[in-house]
Parts: sequence; structure tokens; C-alpha cells
Amino acid sequence: MYKLSFFVPDSHVERVKSSVFAAGGGRIGAYDHCAWQVLGRGQFRPLDGSQPFIGEAGQVEQVEEWKVELVVADELIQSVVAALKQSHPYETPAYEVWRLEDF
Repeated sequence: MYKLSFFVPDSHVERVKSSVFAAGGGRIGAYDHCAWQVLGRGQFRPLDGSQPFIGEAGQVEQVEEWKVELVVADELIQSVVAALKQSHPYETPAYEVWRLEDF
């Protein structure tokens, strides 16, 4: 089992969650669409040659983003991350993947 965490602007949070759920993320026992999310503030500076969804090259941008966390079965992690990347509006989405242990 893995834990997937990603950051996404409010305009796309439901779209991205729907995509990762459709790919099999967020299943725990007899439940699906399981996730935890919190609103926060992210920051980045697009570099020359980038094509930012928000902001301009060379300028620090701050934006409200959702941090979404969910679990993913071992055999689905690659397809769930691919669904995240395909549905996310950012050129380079920020996400983390952790391997979980079951005790």
C-alpha cells in the first residue's frame, strides 16, 4: 500500500480527485473515494522556458492550493500517478508517494 499526497488549485481539486479515484486510488477495505484534504498556500517561481498555469516566468507566485492525501494499492500506484499527472493543470504537479507498512 502507498500513500499519495498532491497539491492542486481549487479550480481543479474535484477533477483531479475524480481522476485518481477512477484509476483506483482512495480505496480502503469496503470503502472508496477516501481522501483527506486541507487548504493551504503554496509558492513557486516559474523559470524561463516554463509554461505556468498560474503566474509569470521570473515572478514568485503564491496561490491557495489543496493538499490531498489518499491510499493506493501497490498494483495501482503507477496508473494512479499517471491519472494525477494527466488531469492536473500544472506543467509539473507537486506530489509525494510513501510506501506504507501494515503491522
